[in-house]
Amino acid sequence: MKADKLSDNELVLRYQSGDECALKTLIERYEKRLYSYILVSVKNKELAEDIFQDTFIKVINTIRSGNYYEEGKFFHWIMRIANNLKVDYYRRSQKLPIMGPTENFDALDFLTSKEESVEQTMVREQVYADLGRVVDHLPAEQREVLLLRIYNDYSFKEIAEATGVSINTALGRMRYAILNMRKLIREHQISVEL
Repeated sequence: MKADKLSDNELVLRYQSGDECALKTLIERYEKRLYSYILVSVKNKELAEDIFQDTFIKVINTIRSGNYYEEGKFFHWIMRIANNLKVDYYRRSQKLPIMGPTENFDALDFLTSKEESVEQTMVREQVYADLGRVVDHLPAEQREVLLLRIYNDYSFKEIAEATGVSINTALGRMRYAILNMRKLIREHQISVEL
């Protein structure tokens, strides 16, 4: 049987058995959709190419190590990997917004440092880390919608298209993600104030 007629799972099994062409078929099957998805969200060709390559490196390493478990959703799995890599990139590069001048301008503003103190940096990093752990505990579908909305600034229509669900389902997942985050923050007494 020709490789392009095989299911994703059959191709994964062939690749695990040493058939490099099976991996090539898998990549060719999804490369355009995956790359387009990444490019639309990061809006930077070079960054999209980096994330695309990192996604397939992670796919290859996971399959080779025997840690891939067929759930019938290979494409959704690689989309989650790509999305997590995008989120990781934005987390690493995230900077605090710079405040512009206000009506209450004070000459003393020139005498005080605009840079964050060590304590402020530590508090901010701890809040982000705590929130990251809360997000990690959300169900996968809720986490995906939340990350696409918050980090990638997707509309709910774009989220619905990217995840293959209706807009109402995407909205519902976002609502439950927020409710679950509030519950986890309360239960674990996490402070989210900077």
